[in-house]
Amino acid sequence: MPLTTTGDLVTAAAAARSAVASFNVITLEHVEAVIAGAESVRAPVVLQVSENAVKFRGGDLLPLARAAVAAAEQAAVPVALHLDHVQSDTLLHRAADAGFSSVMYDAARLPYTENLDATRAAVDRAHAQGLWIEAELGQIGGKNGRPPLDAHAPGARTDPDEARVFVADSGVDALAVAIGSTHAMTTRTAALDHALLKRLSAALDVPLVLHGSSGVPDDELTAAIAGGITKVNIGTALNIALTGAIRDFLAEHPEAVDPRGYLTLAREAMTRAVARTLRTLGTATA
Repeated sequence: MPLTTTGDLVTAAAAARSAVASFNVITLEHVEAVIAGAESVRAPVVLQVSENAVKFRGGDLLPLARAAVAAAEQAAVPVALHLDHVQSDTLLHRAADAGFSSVMYDAARLPYTENLDATRAAVDRAHAQGLWIEAELGQIGGKNGRPPLDAHAPGARTDPDEARVFVADSGVDALAVAIGSTHAMTTRTAALDHALLKRLSAALDVPLVLHGSSGVPDDELTAAIAGGITKVNIGTALNIALTGAIRDFLAEHPEAVDPRGYLTLAREAMTRAVARTLRTLGTATA
């Protein structure tokens, strides 16, 4: 199936009152597992490659991107490719030629005015290349190896009035909002601020994105989608599944040296995690 676009998947999810799942991938096994899980429940899906994943691969975007494109084109369900948490202008410039239909430009670490200026410039560059672009306002935290921020601290949440101005002045196509989740959570204990989400949904006319969704319980995710979230980002949950399967295999087979044994189990564990998430989000049709 030809690559689809993130924008089209998000638009369709919004119309269906559901949310498209966007999974961060680091290895080819991640890519294969996400697509296999999506195919098993007949759901569309987004493959996300973060700037950190590009750094892990020596700064070269193309090998993983080309593999993701090739796998997506053989998929039996719609698949889009998204470049996540981009801070590098050089990487942003390379996105369209590498097969990405969308980017998340991350200037949320900057003070508001600097975030707006940097995001507005990124929007101009992205739109000139035909890219759908997402930004972030608020403090979701937990990226780049730093300790997670307190998602409930004063000032951490996205302010609806500020967000309305930010979206209008920047021209972004979607906004990641801080409503209580945190990146890189290994426990599903996040409590979302649904009253704030309701205010954000009423204030904004662009799709809302939930980052740090691996730490959000199922009932909270379901409520968030009902409240207006239309794109849900998941990364750590796959890594937990992958690492757990490898640990279990090597504990039982300490003599093993062939990675195919444990990577097969790791890929299967991630596939199950993907299918489970898609059912929770309401995009599964089988």
